Amino acid sequence: MLQTGFIPYLRAAAPYAHDSHATPMSSLTATPRLDFASSPVNKALTTEQKLELFRKMVRIRRFEQVALKYYQVGRIGGFLHLYIGQESVAVGTLSLCGENDHNITAYRCHGHAITSGMEMNPLMAELFGKATGCSKGKGGSMHFFAPDKNYWGGHGIVGGQTPLGLGLAYGLKYLDKEGCALCYLGDGAVNQGAFHESLNIAALFELPVVYVIENNGYSMGTSQKRSSAYRGCLAQRAEAYDMEWDVIDGSDLYEVRAKTHIAMERARKQHKPAILEITTYRYYGHSIADANHKKYRTPEEIDNYKNNFDPIRLWRKRLIEEGVITEAQLDEIDNAAKAEADASVKFAEASPAPTIESIMEDVYWETDNNTPASKLGRHFFTD
Repeated sequence: MLQTGFIPYLRAAAPYAHDSHATPMSSLTATPRLDFASSPVNKALTTEQKLELFRKMVRIRRFEQVALKYYQVGRIGGFLHLYIGQESVAVGTLSLCGENDHNITAYRCHGHAITSGMEMNPLMAELFGKATGCSKGKGGSMHFFAPDKNYWGGHGIVGGQTPLGLGLAYGLKYLDKEGCALCYLGDGAVNQGAFHESLNIAALFELPVVYVIENNGYSMGTSQKRSSAYRGCLAQRAEAYDMEWDVIDGSDLYEVRAKTHIAMERARKQHKPAILEITTYRYYGHSIADANHKKYRTPEEIDNYKNNFDPIRLWRKRLIEEGVITEAQLDEIDNAAKAEADASVKFAEASPAPTIESIMEDVYWETDNNTPASKLGRHFFTD
């Protein structure tokens, strides 16, 4: 195993320990706090790289806050699954990616998109349903994609991305490339059959995939203890497939990087898959349509996480303590992120809507590229 025992899990479970089915808060007080700043992958960070981690996290948060604002006034339709509170997971794990590493996620995909290098303008335009969007206004919030950045998108079907992440790993091994596929899923997806089938094949074929469970405690609106059967943690299910696993405190960016690096290196060099469970928290509901999120969570619980476990606040504090940057300089980075998010709205509003003629485009590759296969059979019911 990457790590034994459940100390990180118990410590990180604190934000939602009010649940009568969760770990008692009293068991957390004696848990020692480990410092992962001295791990090789973190000691190698330059000052600019540390600031870039902060910059990416605040860019995600400011983008999400602006998206929420315009969703609530009816300018954005469909669903909106916000990543606020979970920023350190995408930023910490994806900061370890190299040329041959790929990633794929579920429908809470905005943070992964921004961290992968996508600009705010096409992302906001996609939320507004405009032709300049990253998916030409046809995908919306759940379907951000950038294959050119090795980011294979958000997927709306629960657990549907897990066999696709497996396929990315298979491709890396087949092409003899030293890389790793990071496949993200929520704690509510761990009981899907496709996920377990993927774990079985990953272990049998020894494929370089790391499954990252972003455990925010409640799936769609039911606590983990009430929805999933497990002994110590969700990641421990990996033992049934003879896979490596670990549990990570998602509020600690250094810990996210240190432990994820171990799993990714093992995947790249030994073709060994793994499951990482990163405990985290979402400030809002499962989606903005989740009107009951303050009924199955107490206001005190949400405030506790914001005040004591917020990843941006903790990383900001760490940078100041290390003497890397001043409060004023961090504020400048934050203000730049706000301005970028506001500018993306103006870009989206000024962009054209998709045309009626484009409705049949981007459905079948064969028809878009007029291949011989496009002349065989019927691709559309309207033919």
